[in-house]
Amino acid sequence: GHRDSSVVDLSLEAESPLAPPAELLERLPSYDWLLQGGGRQIFFPPLEAPRRPLEQRCWSSFVEHSRVPMVTEEVAREALLSFVSSKCCYGSAAAGDLVIQELKQQTLCRYRLETFTESRISEWTFQPFTNQSVDGPQRGTSPRLWDIKVQVPPMFQEDTRKFQVPHSSLVKECHKCHGRGRYKCSGCHGAGMVRCPSCSGAKRKAKQSRRCQMCSGSGRRRCSTCSGRGNKTCATCKGEKKLLHFIQLVIVWKNSLFEFVSEHRLNCPGELLAKAKGESLFKDENTVYPIVDFPLPEISLASQRGIAEHSAALASRARVLQQVSGVGTGGLLGPGWGSQGAGPLVT
Repeated sequence: GHRDSSVVDLSLEAESPLAPPAELLERLPSYDWLLQGGGRQIFFPPLEAPRRPLEQRCWSSFVEHSRVPMVTEEVAREALLSFVSSKCCYGSAAAGDLVIQELKQQTLCRYRLETFTESRISEWTFQPFTNQSVDGPQRGTSPRLWDIKVQVPPMFQEDTRKFQVPHSSLVKECHKCHGRGRYKCSGCHGAGMVRCPSCSGAKRKAKQSRRCQMCSGSGRRRCSTCSGRGNKTCATCKGEKKLLHFIQLVIVWKNSLFEFVSEHRLNCPGELLAKAKGESLFKDENTVYPIVDFPLPEISLASQRGIAEHSAALASRARVLQQVSGVGTGGLLGPGWGSQGAGPLVT
């Protein structure tokens, strides 16, 4: 949707410290719950529209017409040579002259589900008040978090953005320095001077008659923490004496992935199988639904499990913006290729 011009983008702002105790802050309409539970809360998205009914698919035609590539001797040798050349100390002569007696091909299916979600968290935060314009409750009621329009990043591209909630600003005396803008230095307790570290304040070193050179015999040195001033600029309000408190909206766009590979007898690491390419049988987008009556029951069950897991973990805490699911198939060389059966994958 379009971006509300009254929403201040805080993405480039430095991280603010934690908010002060709740009793310092006034109650805002619709945001009372922020003053309970530690000042930070996940805001649950509104209920989605009813889902469309499950669709039946004729899986037999998908499988019959899918072009599962056959692994020929030429393809197998090319894969073996490619694997050998990727190893610095392997010789290619044996791989080139190797007599291939038998090829065992297995076809497996992979189910993949991606869910792209948006979650919204609100929290009190603050920044030094520099006499800027204050967008407070007197200008209107703050919008509900899910009513604030912001630019959504490209689908399946993760991002985190921070925005100032309109009409939520309050100006308060700094709770760290109590409105003074400075506070007593903890290094010298406000004196500006500290005991000389060389002579420990004795004005001369032990067993030496001459005076201490570091403090010129005074026994004290200028405090390095405050440069002798005895106080420091308040780091919370940066010396401005007041803070602008406001509700910050934190939006997180996240991509969750579920993958399942059908049963096989390949002694092959999962990360290599994940990189293998094959023929896509189908792809479903937007909001996806469990697969029904797939020729491999384990794929149907995996789709049900994946969708249920994502729904349980995400649905109540985030808004699902888009989902993509798909089933792919490929031919793979049987075990015995490369180190521990983890050699080249041919698809």
